[in-house]
Amino acid sequence: MTTNKPHVGVLALQGDVREHLAALESAGARVSAVRRVSELEAVDGLVIPGGESTTMSRLLDVFGLLEPLRARLAGGMPAYGSCAGMILLADKVLDGRPDQHQLGAVDMLVRRNAFGRQVDSFEADLDFAGLAEPLHAVFIRAPWVESVGADVEVLATVPDTPAAGPAAGKIVAVRQKAVLATAFHPEITGDLRVHELFVGMVSAARA
Repeated sequence: MTTNKPHVGVLALQGDVREHLAALESAGARVSAVRRVSELEAVDGLVIPGGESTTMSRLLDVFGLLEPLRARLAGGMPAYGSCAGMILLADKVLDGRPDQHQLGAVDMLVRRNAFGRQVDSFEADLDFAGLAEPLHAVFIRAPWVESVGADVEVLATVPDTPAAGPAAGKIVAVRQKAVLATAFHPEITGDLRVHELFVGMVSAARA
């Protein structure tokens, strides 16, 4: 029944919202866009999409969502952030704006726009923990993770090959408890496995 599906929202202030909604629905979730506190309160889990992290940070404040979202994350709500979403979920960011807000949901240091400034758009096949086959990842002005805390699981790194340049070996997917983050955009490749993983995390949290 539809009501038995986990209800996953996508933060819809800015960024690639429709692609995430479609991928989540295909992965077995009941989906909705989240722009208001009441909509945030109604979901079992939340995706923070790619976009522009400083703009999204400002809009969280403007729409009165910043502190309610921090509270729900602190209370254990599952969340998944891709690209800009990864930046917002981090507790520390390099190259961010002084007035940029962080959600502090993952104990990691993220370098904002690392791919955009250093290697531009980039694609790679990644070994992703828990997935049997490599995952084709697309990075668009993406961050990467410089370091993680002891409780953070590293799920994927860029292959250490000459073609990867300065991105070689960098961390690009992590998980801490019920929070998942990737530097890349699985919503645009047609590969649903990251979204299926997250929907499974939301279902487990509900149970």
